[in-house]
Amino acid sequence: MCLGRHTLTGLLSTNGQLQSDWTADYRLYSCKRIDAAQLFAQVRTGVQQGLAQEEALTVAMDDSILRKSGRHIPGVGYRRDPLSPPFHVNFVRGMRFVQLSALSRQQDGFWRMIPIDFQQAPLPVRPPRNAGLEQQQHYKAALAAANINCLGLERVRALRQQLDQDPQASARHLRVVVDGRFTNAKLLKNLPANTTLIGRIRRDAKLFFLPQGQPATGRKRLYGQAAPTPEELLRNTSLEFQLVQAQLGAHTCQFRVKVLRPLRALQAGAKKDLQLLVIAPLGYRLRKGSKLLYRQPAFLICTDPALSIQTLLQSYLWRWDIEINFRDQKTLLGIGQAQVRNAHSVQSQPAVAVAAYGLLLLAAAQTNLQALSQPKWRPDSEPKRLSTAALINLLRHELWNASIKRSFPHFRSDPPHDHSPTKLQPDLRSALFYAAA
Repeated sequence: MCLGRHTLTGLLSTNGQLQSDWTADYRLYSCKRIDAAQLFAQVRTGVQQGLAQEEALTVAMDDSILRKSGRHIPGVGYRRDPLSPPFHVNFVRGMRFVQLSALSRQQDGFWRMIPIDFQQAPLPVRPPRNAGLEQQQHYKAALAAANINCLGLERVRALRQQLDQDPQASARHLRVVVDGRFTNAKLLKNLPANTTLIGRIRRDAKLFFLPQGQPATGRKRLYGQAAPTPEELLRNTSLEFQLVQAQLGAHTCQFRVKVLRPLRALQAGAKKDLQLLVIAPLGYRLRKGSKLLYRQPAFLICTDPALSIQTLLQSYLWRWDIEINFRDQKTLLGIGQAQVRNAHSVQSQPAVAVAAYGLLLLAAAQTNLQALSQPKWRPDSEPKRLSTAALINLLRHELWNASIKRSFPHFRSDPPHDHSPTKLQPDLRSALFYAAA
């Protein structure tokens, strides 16, 4: 609802509390008086209620950086800028977070990724150069434990444990979709039971067939003959492409794919069979004469060899919506703009804001909403999914409509000061004045 920067001062201004005591609002986060995990649990439960009994819970996992310039904020350090050009790596100061978003079907037929977990991934502080050997060893151990893949595995295990503890979701299968960062031995070898991972791999990854025969004496073979690499499979003309239809946004596209299964890989271990999916470049132009997009192929592996090609491809295409979550969280919701330096506030304040964003998307998924009247020059030829900006505008319209139409404000009696309000009421005048300041 905030119209200006999404700081705690901006939130107080939106609620009309500029002339009230602000210490309770800051202590809400610094004293750990709010549990973001309980908020995310409500979002996850709402997503599960929209799934069929035998339908798997599809979750996308990725990490992102919230840029911060303060030097005394816990967890802030120099990170590699993912937006830097490939010929020159840049570094920015910021905090790194790991997010999980669950797939949910909306009332209008579209699919949307809704955040269900948001965890900070800080790195330990590097000791000085003249530090002792014991301090250096302690730093190396802490650095290995703070690896982003270790945190990703921890969050997947925590989600699987939450599903197992829920009697209605204990038998539900968990399908995790990741990019190349998380497709490694740390996750592939330690996946919890009843969980499938779909990830992107290198074009020169080494894969093996299953062993055909075992020797009479000696140790049994765990890997068979070397299988073609993903790039070799793509260029193999003896194996024809299969045509698979999948939904890409509001359109249905045809993809040319090749599949090879069952396989084994060293990073997944000998006890886990895989399947390889090679996707040819889609290649399309936004308009006549524009540059050709999607010119690179994609190579995917899945820890479930029996999973259908269409489900595997569609699950990975839906993963892109977590990037939309990151964009909306940083630009529209201002995640990371709050100027807090307490160790608890640095983690809890962005997590609570992301949980509120998840509740907004969940409410939109469970309700058939209609956007506000659009400009006359905007075409309405095809149905589109409501964007986060449109949902926020609908929420502002509902909350501020009564405030705008309020008459005789001088007859309104304010509540006594010794009673705390039961619900925060956004104040339009205060929010507008703060945004204009």
